[in-house]
Amino acid sequence: MKRVFIDGSAGTTGLRIADRLAGREDLSILTLNGDARKDPKARQEALFESDIAFLCLPDAAAKEAVALAEGSNVRIIDTSTAHRVNPAWAYGFAELSDQHRRAIAESSRVANPGCHASGFIASVCPLVAKGIIDKSFPLTAYSLTGYSGGGKSLIAEYEDENRDIRHESHRIYGLPLQHKHLPEMQKICGLDLPPVFSPILGDFYEGMATSVLLPGFDANRVWNALAEHYEGQRIVSVAPLGGDESVIYASTLAGKDSMRLIVTGHENQAMVTALFDNLGKGASGAAIQNMNIMLGLDEATGLSL
Repeated sequence: MKRVFIDGSAGTTGLRIADRLAGREDLSILTLNGDARKDPKARQEALFESDIAFLCLPDAAAKEAVALAEGSNVRIIDTSTAHRVNPAWAYGFAELSDQHRRAIAESSRVANPGCHASGFIASVCPLVAKGIIDKSFPLTAYSLTGYSGGGKSLIAEYEDENRDIRHESHRIYGLPLQHKHLPEMQKICGLDLPPVFSPILGDFYEGMATSVLLPGFDANRVWNALAEHYEGQRIVSVAPLGGDESVIYASTLAGKDSMRLIVTGHENQAMVTALFDNLGKGASGAAIQNMNIMLGLDEATGLSL
């Protein structure tokens, strides 16, 4: 039985991981209670006792945890931004290539992708690899997300009965166009430039729809390339050309750990929308999938597809 420690189990991502692992009989979950959750010595002891550790922490705390784990045999999955472009860490999106899946399986350090980044990279990376999108092409994307990804403070803000009435409309943020997911979007896709990216917060708890706009691209060619790339994958799938419905609802896959790519458009314009749960394939679900791969298990074990 493998021992698993969630460092940061009180946060939204950590809680979702804990919920997904609660019924697993093949794992032993190590927990810290009360003040021990923030005690470096207690955390270090838990890390040394564990086979796998999830870091569900802010960047600085995640780096501290990695330092605390030095000298141990624990394998770490970091859900923060801290190590996503670090070449010493495997990037945890197995469906991108056999090389990515193998690196996850063999690594002791795996960086879990960001939520917005997951949708963008799932759509763009295969198209760059196949030469359909040139690495110098100036890409534009936007992403509509539920408020659960902002953590406890944002959840409290949106669920406050006395909240500003403007919360009922969508909130466009990241206006300086320097979102923290941009470095991994650019690096993992092999782009010369980061995309122009606009994140949008909606008045719903969870779910995400990340859309990449492709002027001058044939939608049928884009769809064929993505359908070929993801053929046989269970967690990431591609909808029929034009989508499953005539509209796309960002919350469609709320509560699920899967992702659905939807290609729409015509011969001169295309749009690829990644539909998923920001706490599923965008965070906790992806982390559990990576753990399963690292342990040599069926990658979908414990996931809701």
